[in-house]
Amino acid sequence: MTASVFAQAPQKMSYQAVIRNSSNALVTNSAVGMRISILQTSATGTAVYVETQTPTTNANGLATLEIGGGTVISGNFASITWANGPYFIKTETDPNGGANYSITGTSQLLSVPYALYAANAGTAAGGGNFTHYIGEAFGGGVIFHLWKDAQGVEHGLIVDKTDLSTSQAWSNVSSTLIGASAQSSWDGLSNSNAIVGQAGHTSSASALCLNSTNGGQSDWYLPSIDELSLLWHNRFNVNKSLSSITGATVLPFSAYYWSSTEFDYNLAWYFFFNDGLAYPNYKNYSYYVRAVRAF
Repeated sequence: MTASVFAQAPQKMSYQAVIRNSSNALVTNSAVGMRISILQTSATGTAVYVETQTPTTNANGLATLEIGGGTVISGNFASITWANGPYFIKTETDPNGGANYSITGTSQLLSVPYALYAANAGTAAGGGNFTHYIGEAFGGGVIFHLWKDAQGVEHGLIVDKTDLSTSQAWSNVSSTLIGASAQSSWDGLSNSNAIVGQAGHTSSASALCLNSTNGGQSDWYLPSIDELSLLWHNRFNVNKSLSSITGATVLPFSAYYWSSTEFDYNLAWYFFFNDGLAYPNYKNYSYYVRAVRAF
C-alpha cells in the first residue's frame, strides 16, 4: 500500500492510499475497512489517536479519506500536540471491507503535523509581541516562519529571494545511503552538512545552498521537508513581499523543490508546490533549489 498525506486545517488530515490485496492485485471499486493510528515518538510508539473508516476505492484502487472524521476508537485528534513529535501514521486495512485487518503499514508524518500546528499557532509560534512578522524582508531574504523558544527568545526562518537553480540533482552520489544524519524532517542545516560530507560528493542541491552568499549572508542551507512545508503554507505572505523586491522571484505555483531530507539509499524527499504534498524521488533527478537560513 502506498500513501500520501497532507493537512487541511483545522483538525482533519487528508489521506490517500492505493490498496492491493495479498496477491498484489488492485482492490478496485470496493469498500475497504481501515484502522488508522497516530503514533508518537516512533513507528512502535504510543497511539495517541485511533479511528476506523470504510472508504470505497476507485477504478485505480485509490482510497481517499479524512483522518479525524472517522469512528473514534481512542484519543482526540483535535488535542494532539503536533509540536511534541515526531509522529507516525499506522494504517491497517481489510480489503474485504471488514475489521479483519491483513495489510499493515507505518510511516513517519513529515510536513503534515506542522500545517496543523500552524492552524493553532497562527502566523507565529510561541505567543505574541514578536519583533518580526511573516513576509518581512529581512536578513537577505523574506521571513516565512517565526517562533519563540522556552526562554522567550525570538527565532525565525528566512527564504532566499531567488532560486539557486531550476534543474539540479539532489546529489551526484545517487545510490548510497547517508542515513540518520541526513534524514531529519525538520533540521535542514544538519541534513545539508551530511550530504556534502558524504564520500564521493562533488555536487548537490545542498552544496549550492551552503556555498551561497546571496543577500550578503553565508549561512544558507537546503531546507528540510518540514521547512518546505512551512514555506508553502506561508506562500501568500512570502510572495506578496517577493513581488515588491527588485530582482526577486516569487515562488512558482507549480514547481518541484528538493528538500535536504533523505528517504533511502537512492531516493530523497521533494515538495510539489502545486498540491502541497511531499514525495520521494531518485536523487539524480533535477528539481528546483531555493535556500533558507535561520536566526
